[in-house]
Amino acid sequence: MHWSMNTLPLTPYMELGVQSLSGLLWTLLLLFLWHCYRMGSDLPIPGHAHAGKLKSSSRRSMMSRSGSCIGTKCSARSKLSRSDQISPFISMETVEDDEQGQGYLTPVLSHALFPAQASAEAKKLYTALQQYAKRYSWVGMGRIHKGLREQVRLNDHSAIQKPHLFFLPDVPSVPFFPRDAHRHDIEVLEVNYPAILAEFQAVYQKGIDSKLGWTCVGPKGQAVFPLYSAGVSVAGNCRACPCTYRTLLSLRTFINSNSLGSAGFWLLGPGATLGSTYGPTNTRLRCHLGLQTPPLCELVVGGEPQCWSEGHCLLVDDSFLHTVSHKGPPDSRPSVILSVDLWHPNVAAAERQALDFMFSPEL
Repeated sequence: MHWSMNTLPLTPYMELGVQSLSGLLWTLLLLFLWHCYRMGSDLPIPGHAHAGKLKSSSRRSMMSRSGSCIGTKCSARSKLSRSDQISPFISMETVEDDEQGQGYLTPVLSHALFPAQASAEAKKLYTALQQYAKRYSWVGMGRIHKGLREQVRLNDHSAIQKPHLFFLPDVPSVPFFPRDAHRHDIEVLEVNYPAILAEFQAVYQKGIDSKLGWTCVGPKGQAVFPLYSAGVSVAGNCRACPCTYRTLLSLRTFINSNSLGSAGFWLLGPGATLGSTYGPTNTRLRCHLGLQTPPLCELVVGGEPQCWSEGHCLLVDDSFLHTVSHKGPPDSRPSVILSVDLWHPNVAAAERQALDFMFSPEL
C-alpha cells in the first residue's frame, strides 16, 4: 500500500517546517503499531511456542537449584516431563514460595517442646501462643515465638537487661526513652497534672491503710495505691480518683488488657531504697509522672541516674536493672509518682493483640 504525505490534514506552512513534522508523526505512528503487534504476539497462549519458552526457562531454574542429575537415578528428561505438567506461571513461582514458607513456618508448626530446664510459665505462654494462632493467625508472631524459645537462655546469664518473664527479641531498647516515643500520652498526663495531684492528696490525707485501698505498705513509707493491677481496674480506687481514671482511659498506648499493665500512685519514704531488680518484660515502658519530688530522690536504670520533676514525665524501660532511692532526711516528704505502663513503641499491633491474649488475666 502506498502512503502519501499529502493525506495528512495539515496546512502546508513551509516556513514552519510542517513537512518535517508530519514525517516525524508518521514515523512515531508506525513504531507504535509495530510495538502493539509485537506485544500482542508475545502473549503467553497455552500450547504455543511462547509458553514453551517460559517452561524452558523455569526448567533451567529448577535444574540449577536441584543440581546436576548425572550419576543419579533421576534423569533430566524425567524432571522436564514433570515440569511440563505444571502451568508456567506456577512452576516459576511456587517452588521458591514453598521453600520460603516451609522455612519460616517449620519451627512454628513443629511440636518440639521447650528445653527441659524451661519454666512452667514459659511452657504455659507457649501453649497460649499456639491457641492464639489457631484462633487467629501465625502472621506477625515470629518475634514472639523466637522470644519464648530463647527465654531460658536469656535467664542463664547475667546482663544489664534481663526481663524475667518475657523478652521480645529485636526490640531497640535504652534505659530512658525520649518524649517523642509517646508524645501524645505524655502531654495528656502532664496537662492533667493539677487534677491528678489533687486527687492523690485527697486519698493520701485519708491515711495509708490496706482497708482504704493501699497495698505494698512497707516499713519506710513504701506504698502503692493501684488504679489498675495486672490489667484489671481496681473499682473502688478508680471511683476515688475519677479524673485520673478518665485520663488513663484517654491514653492511646496504656496497657489495660493484660497482666503486664498496671497504673497507680507510688510512694517512697525518706531513707528507703528499692534496688537491683528487673521488670517482667521489655514490651512495655513505664511512664512516671512526678507528683511530689523532694531532693535526693534518684532513679538509676541500666547504670544511668535520673531525677523526677514535678509535673513532668519520664519514660523508663524497667526491664533494665534499676534501683530507686530516697536519701533525704527523715523529716522530708515522701516521693510520689503516678506510674503508668505503656506499650513499647516498637511492638506491632498484631503482637500487642497476641500478648493481650497470652497474658490475659483470665488465663
